[in-house]
Amino acid sequence: MGGRELLAEAAGAFALVLALCGALLFAPAGVAGLAAALAAGGVIMAMMAAFSPVSGAHLNPAVTLGLIAAGRFDSSRAPLMILAQCIGGIAAVGLLALVLAGATSPPRGGLSAIANGYGRAYSLMSVFAIEMVATAVLVLVVVGMGGRRAPATLAPLAVGLVMVSLYLLTIPVSGGGLNPARSLAAAIFGGTEALLQLWVFWVAPILGAVLGGVIGRLLIDD
Repeated sequence: MGGRELLAEAAGAFALVLALCGALLFAPAGVAGLAAALAAGGVIMAMMAAFSPVSGAHLNPAVTLGLIAAGRFDSSRAPLMILAQCIGGIAAVGLLALVLAGATSPPRGGLSAIANGYGRAYSLMSVFAIEMVATAVLVLVVVGMGGRRAPATLAPLAVGLVMVSLYLLTIPVSGGGLNPARSLAAAIFGGTEALLQLWVFWVAPILGAVLGGVIGRLLIDD
């Protein structure tokens, strides 16, 4: 795993988490979920177009692990890649924290409002299920668009659009996880409750990613 690959993953994860969490934090309350979903989808399109030739543009530990399950990625490269993704996400939320420190009228809820969680409007079971299934769908699309028969130029568009759809679904339920690096970063700055609930937003997306990777391996004939 070279330095250029790690830097690309860190930079891409930084941009993705910054856009998603920034929109959740600063967009008007009535449209914050829509704004965050569109921001995440737009950024993933741009980052995949820019960084796929460098690192594959996973930008998400769940995607990395799902691609391992699909037989598309070397597991020995995963630890450093996941570390880079987490560092990028933490740096993004750290920047948001710095911006908030200078706000004369901070957004309602502050950084705790962008942390993923359960028990607010939906139960642990509901949140776990939606995070697992949504991540499985995301990874299945990533695997499918990485197949030899898929048009590579459409991969950023396909992944970006499915991310918009999945975040529109998950933000009202769980705050929109699907990405353990995003959840970790928000939990670090989001308080004790967010840290205690963080395990859900690693376990559920990883299980979903492995499921999506295995299904993709069976469906996509390379």
